[in-house]
Amino acid sequence: MFSQFRNKFPLTDEKWLEYTSYFNRIEVASKTTLLEEGEISKKLFLIEKGCIRVWFNNNGKDLTTQFFFENKSVASIESFIKKMPSPVVVETIEPSVIWWIHKKDLDKILEEIKEIPELRDHLIDMLFNRTFDYMKYFVSFIKDSPTQRYLNLIEERPQIIQRVPQHYIASYLGVTTVHLSRIKSKLVRKK
Repeated sequence: MFSQFRNKFPLTDEKWLEYTSYFNRIEVASKTTLLEEGEISKKLFLIEKGCIRVWFNNNGKDLTTQFFFENKSVASIESFIKKMPSPVVVETIEPSVIWWIHKKDLDKILEEIKEIPELRDHLIDMLFNRTFDYMKYFVSFIKDSPTQRYLNLIEERPQIIQRVPQHYIASYLGVTTVHLSRIKSKLVRKK
């Protein structure tokens, strides 16, 4: 799992083995909750295989905020960093193989590597990319119609269209499954 990341991190073999030994591998079924809303996040997850969605409950209706696939890390960042109750649920939507690291172990690694410019810059880039994704999602909800959000999804993240059940896609787009079906039918008729 970690071999594909090895060339991105300028560490000695000894340090690489030490850091990767902090990760624990688990295989879980679809619909496995990895973090409950309100729970303090103490684990960061790295997906080897599968798909995870992040969602929250809004008056009994679940709203999906993001999907993560292979080779991506997932956590309730607010909860993980600030030790506050998680505003979201982290849940698998496919049978998944996941590696997790405990916050105390990740904190130890981060403390040791913060003086290595390449690693520090890589982590900063990763955080900014995640923030950029959330901002883009937020702005799209303000300025784009549901049809345009769906077209953007097809263009920018086709993996979601191919792998994620329609009711989760509808939740992500902020529409009902019936409305999503209408959008898809309308687009097919236009072709």
